[in-house]
Amino acid sequence: MVPCAFENLGRRPYREVWALQESLLDEVKQAKAAGKTGCNRLLFVEHDPVFTVGKSGKDANMLASASVLQSQNAEFIHVDRGGDVTFHGPGQLVGYPIFDLEEFSIGVKSYVDRIEEAIIRSMEQYGIRCERLQGATGVWIEPHTPRARKICAIGVKCSRFVTMHGFALNVNTDLSYFGMINPCGFTDKGVTSMQKELGRPLDFAQVCDTLRQTFAQVFGLAYMEN
Repeated sequence: MVPCAFENLGRRPYREVWALQESLLDEVKQAKAAGKTGCNRLLFVEHDPVFTVGKSGKDANMLASASVLQSQNAEFIHVDRGGDVTFHGPGQLVGYPIFDLEEFSIGVKSYVDRIEEAIIRSMEQYGIRCERLQGATGVWIEPHTPRARKICAIGVKCSRFVTMHGFALNVNTDLSYFGMINPCGFTDKGVTSMQKELGRPLDFAQVCDTLRQTFAQVFGLAYMEN
């Protein structure tokens, strides 16, 4: 089992939590450089409305103008993760693992696979059947049909085998925001949420607890007491 500190940050602005991630990642890297073991962390958060685009993304996939974004009190930020444009906002569970992959003896591909597996197992507990889609990172429903729709986006950064950024699971998310972008660069696939699939709003805290437990199972985490 790998020791891990868990923290639910509640609702926070994106830039604030991005800076926190950078600080925690640097702490782990500095500990490794000194021959010590850094602290693995799993952060859960809800963000104020924000659109982010990764290093390989295209600004053209942001379809709304600056004035429209302003009217929606939403930001558009270029970030240092992989992947294209996506949306974060209230009702969406965003997870940021700050993991030293060397402690888990896995590479980046296996790390992303495990995130997907944790989401898939969590959704099973709510009766939502999810799958992977070859060549399209994330978690999907009916991925090989014309009704393919993504319920969880994943975009990560890894520096000296230490991760940051992570996943965004649509729980009770207002999906109208995704109409302002080509989500993850796709023009032929949809986006969904747990609320839309089940036809009712979910207990957000309960979903957080489910995913916290499933992450521990999939990654072999031993959460430390605060």
